[in-house]
Amino acid sequence: MSMSGDILDRLDDAGLKNVVHNFYGRVRDDAELGPVFNDAISDWPHHLGKMVDFWSSVMLTTGRYKGNPMMMHLKHKRRITPELFDRWLALWAETTDELMPPDIAAALQAKAGRISESLQLGMFFRLDPHPSGAMA
Repeated sequence: MSMSGDILDRLDDAGLKNVVHNFYGRVRDDAELGPVFNDAISDWPHHLGKMVDFWSSVMLTTGRYKGNPMMMHLKHKRRITPELFDRWLALWAETTDELMPPDIAAALQAKAGRISESLQLGMFFRLDPHPSGAMA
């Protein structure tokens, strides 16, 4: 699903910043997600800035985000479960539904769903990169 120009015209960094800051406020207070995120993130202002850059890059193609989401999540794999991704997506949907027009909220939710699926495939369904008998 590609975003129409109309959505891109109405979505900007200020709106994304508002969503990201509200969303992560909810994450930090969440009984399930809060302990995982609060233990993993020591500098919340820095993390929020990176997340605004991330969403600006994926939704507005600004290219500002420099990082590797998969590696960051793999560092915390022992604490992350598929159920936590479901909880994250539910909070994201709640936040975007409240703060964005329905079509923009739907676009943000669709993108988050694809990102979640990709991260979960990478974290929980990794194929052995060196199966036995494979040539080196």
